[in-house]
Amino acid sequence: MASNIRITFMGTGGSWPSPGRGLPAVAVQIDDITNLLDCGEGTQKQIMKSKLSFMSINNIFITHFHGDHFLGLLGLVQSMSFNGREKPLYIYGPRGATRILSNALNVGYFRLSYEIRVGELEFGKTYDFDKFTVSTMRNDHPVPAMSYRIQEKDLVKIDRSKAEALNIPARRLEEIRSNGTAVIDGRTVSIDDISMGIRKGRSIVYTGDTRPLEEMKVFARDADVLIHETTTDSSLEPKVNEFGHSSSRQAAEIARDANVRKFFLFHYSPRYENLDPLINEARSIFPDSELSRELLEYDVRPSGTITPVDAQ
Repeated sequence: MASNIRITFMGTGGSWPSPGRGLPAVAVQIDDITNLLDCGEGTQKQIMKSKLSFMSINNIFITHFHGDHFLGLLGLVQSMSFNGREKPLYIYGPRGATRILSNALNVGYFRLSYEIRVGELEFGKTYDFDKFTVSTMRNDHPVPAMSYRIQEKDLVKIDRSKAEALNIPARRLEEIRSNGTAVIDGRTVSIDDISMGIRKGRSIVYTGDTRPLEEMKVFARDADVLIHETTTDSSLEPKVNEFGHSSSRQAAEIARDANVRKFFLFHYSPRYENLDPLINEARSIFPDSELSRELLEYDVRPSGTITPVDAQ
């Protein structure tokens, strides 16, 4: 289980940027691993204004290939090269990622100092990234688009009193937690012998662009944070749904029915300078709603709840 999980919103708008609002990009730090969700135009400049370094980014997950969600990649990868990056950069996306990114990242004259590895992810799959997993879901949008669920792995909590009663050296506890068992003084000790329960891993769901979906309520079930697009308020629902997007009312209902802990509104239409209509509408349905905004940081803290092993 990670020590720290922090979300930083880089850009929160949609379609085109405005003087005070960038295009979609959200950084999720899990200890020393930095993941970027989407990379709209101007993302690297926003990162420079934040506490993050763009050189620290390990993985980039693109929800779909409409320009406002990925056109910041070209400048970002070149800046990494200019600054001497050597470690590989991993970029993931739905079907078409290899072809589209190959074309985009070969525009102009430049030479990269590092390797870019592109992976096309399947809908409805879960991928292991060591400390966390990434699950995908198909969105309802005019082009292939996916939502992502970043799920920290569960942690088995060790009961020190049980370990001491069995004369297990403290230095061997992580070995038992990692491997499930260990041989100590000729006897096999199981993690079940010293466990007090399981602390559920934290989870973040990021939708990208989509019409409201009943399936999202299942995909986002009990998430610590849901970042769901809210392009307009409900007065424009017929039009916004026609173009493959959701209103603040519709997204808040998903947050409520999915039983998430915190819901961030995101991907605002450029028509809005004042976002009060969106947040007021959302909070009337789901009180733990909050506006995402440029450079806002949010620490995702553990719930503190430990489920006994015999309750699993």
